[in-house]
Amino acid sequence: MSSSRGHYTQVVHTTPFHSRTARANVLNVWHRWRDHTVADAYFDVSLEYTALRNACAVFDISPMTKHRISGPDALEYLNRLVTRDVARIRPGRVGYCVWCDDRGQVIDDGTLFHVEPGVYRLCSQERQLDWLSRSALGFDVAIREETEEVAALALQGPTSCAVLRALGLSGVESLVPFAMRSYAFAGGELLVSRTGFTGDLGYELWTGNAQAEALWDALFEAGRLHGIRPMGTHALEMARIEAGFIQAGVDFLPADRAVRTDRTRSPFELDLAWLVDFAKPNFTGRRALLEEERRGPRFRLVRLDVEGNKPAKDAYVYDDRRNVIGAVTSALWSPMAKASIALASVRMPWGRPTDELWAEIYYQKELKWSRLNARCRVVTGPFYAPERRRQTPPADF
Repeated sequence: MSSSRGHYTQVVHTTPFHSRTARANVLNVWHRWRDHTVADAYFDVSLEYTALRNACAVFDISPMTKHRISGPDALEYLNRLVTRDVARIRPGRVGYCVWCDDRGQVIDDGTLFHVEPGVYRLCSQERQLDWLSRSALGFDVAIREETEEVAALALQGPTSCAVLRALGLSGVESLVPFAMRSYAFAGGELLVSRTGFTGDLGYELWTGNAQAEALWDALFEAGRLHGIRPMGTHALEMARIEAGFIQAGVDFLPADRAVRTDRTRSPFELDLAWLVDFAKPNFTGRRALLEEERRGPRFRLVRLDVEGNKPAKDAYVYDDRRNVIGAVTSALWSPMAKASIALASVRMPWGRPTDELWAEIYYQKELKWSRLNARCRVVTGPFYAPERRRQTPPADF
């Protein structure tokens, strides 16, 4: 049996970095990300998070779904697919985007890399090949999933640029946010983008499977004096909530997976109105989104500063008359904000900065459950946004 056919007989795969991540994972804590085994934690979640915010941390993002889109109609196709104007994403740049169904409900979000003229890479959490292929009817484009062909690491934190400079990547300090540059590495190519899911200074590194282990080893040698550590999904989850970033399947239900259509959300209901460009040509969901803009959305995504120190995980959100108006989708005690923070979806018109909201929190200590009602303050913008995230060139360490 060929390796390509054998791929579909194996239930769970390891990433190209598994020989290194397995050796580093002294806790032996893993989970399944799509079809791959990835580490939830390596040695201590709080220390992994601390490395991210005070030095730098490495996260294996190889399982992220990656599609290569190319051809004469690639730009026109992508502009029909996503809600933002792709023409503004120039070669060598990356753009965050969402795509919707005909009802204007979000199917997924992701990052779009304009690798070279007429060639793009679309990265997302969910598999999208079926939707992308159906949407390509009438366009001269080639769409290929390349998830298994690309090894990728996220290097995030204040010393991340210093590590890349120590690795010998000349000029990497001049990369502005959402820019990318290619380098020769270990007999192949290394694509470096100034992107990430932590709200901090950081980069994502993309290379071939054959170069994966060499990249891991070189990174950790270059970062030996810069506090580099591996990081699992638990620490990453803490960082992305502090940054106010949403996650498919957690903060919204992908529209193509919904059984109950009233459970999905539009870009307007996910605080992503800035990604909807009605000035560009027609795109999927445009008519429904125009109507929604006219009548107003049903829900609002809010960021909440929750009174006290108990995480409001899965909490109901109430108005000042104790009517249920929504629910928390993500929550934690934030070490950087020194507060209990949460993302929540609430019914309109609630969620204004002046609204008095409450979260009903249940928590357990030594098998005893307690219940409390905590006052919530609506926060505008991310909970944590260090200046170094956008500083160019970053500070050297």
